[in-house]
Amino acid sequence: MSATLATEVRELLARESLERFLRYVQVHTTSDPESDSVPSTARQMNLLRLLADELRQLGVEHVDLVEKGFVYATLPARSGDEKADPFALLAHVDTSPDQPGDGVRPVLHTEWDSSPITFADDPELTLTVEDSPTLAQFDGETIITASGRTLLGADDKAGLAEIMAAVAAFQRFPNLPHGEIRIVFTSDEEIGRGALGIDLDRLPRYGYTVDGSLPGELEDECFDAWRVEIALQGVGVHPGYAKDKMINAARLAGRFAAELPAEESPERTEGREGFYHLGHIQGDHENASLRLIVRDFEQAENERRIAWLKNLAADFEKRYPGAKVEVTASHTYQNMRDILRQHPQVVERATAAIEDTGLPVLRRAIRGGTDGSHLTAQGHPTANLYAGGQLFHSRREWIAASALAQASETLVHLARRWTEG
Repeated sequence: MSATLATEVRELLARESLERFLRYVQVHTTSDPESDSVPSTARQMNLLRLLADELRQLGVEHVDLVEKGFVYATLPARSGDEKADPFALLAHVDTSPDQPGDGVRPVLHTEWDSSPITFADDPELTLTVEDSPTLAQFDGETIITASGRTLLGADDKAGLAEIMAAVAAFQRFPNLPHGEIRIVFTSDEEIGRGALGIDLDRLPRYGYTVDGSLPGELEDECFDAWRVEIALQGVGVHPGYAKDKMINAARLAGRFAAELPAEESPERTEGREGFYHLGHIQGDHENASLRLIVRDFEQAENERRIAWLKNLAADFEKRYPGAKVEVTASHTYQNMRDILRQHPQVVERATAAIEDTGLPVLRRAIRGGTDGSHLTAQGHPTANLYAGGQLFHSRREWIAASALAQASETLVHLARRWTEG
């Protein structure tokens, strides 16, 4: 059952979330996995500075811009709600390096009539219900895309805009109940570094990342994730005299990659199915390497996959005497499910807040990870709330304006739910 907000509150949330979103996506913030800098790209600091300035303009206390790529701020509890448990709202400023992120031009397709959406900067690119079936839910509404040359950046600038819109509402309407809320904006989430270096002492016990997709989504489970490096060493000999002597490491790498189970690849899996994903391969006749990510919702299944890779490496050394194949696996993040189950109020209050907006709750497991998975493992149970965007990391990425407003409303309801104990 929905708990209706006053019309003027809803109008402000819709206006603020849309205006801020359109402004934020035009700031270039692509992260760089090859960079050793912190944050990985200096341009991310431009949006962090903007957000810090806007928080100060809204009268938020203790706004701290950290040059390592964070903004921390505190919205004090409203008078009478001081006993409510504090919670954090988090979103990230960086966008994926999978697509260009410089010069984003957001385009509003008003009163969309279900026809194919075209892109000015790439006439051959279209967005249809076949590409993204959830588009059909927004017939007659305003759909926002980029112009076709770049991604849009709804991941996660929608989350930024929605949090800022909720803060604006709390400041504009002092009768809206809320306990203490900590605001944290991070960098480099898209390259797996978003929670690295975060000051855990600045966080309350519980939190939410606002980084999900379809309106109504609540994600309290994610992949267990591993990174696997495979180094192959061959035997180099002059190719004119190589018979029965050379072991070509590059060929060996190709053969190794071909052995990966096709049915356990990202292209062939969905739902709760795990996979091996070959993300990088390089080499020459003497040395080659493969880089994989291994994903599943169960750690035991990932450990099985890693053991299989090590057995395959040992088998290759037997098949090709003189070759060396070394497998190195490192744990990237763990499924946050088991820890969140020990703190049911985090999910229960988010469920109630989504229902307050009138949306059905879509309880899902993330086929990926968020800053929340890292924070949960470090003692700060953090679920993931929807931000509304679709087709992330794509030039077809889109979001409905109504989704921005609904997510902002959910955050206002969430704050009230935390005051109710």
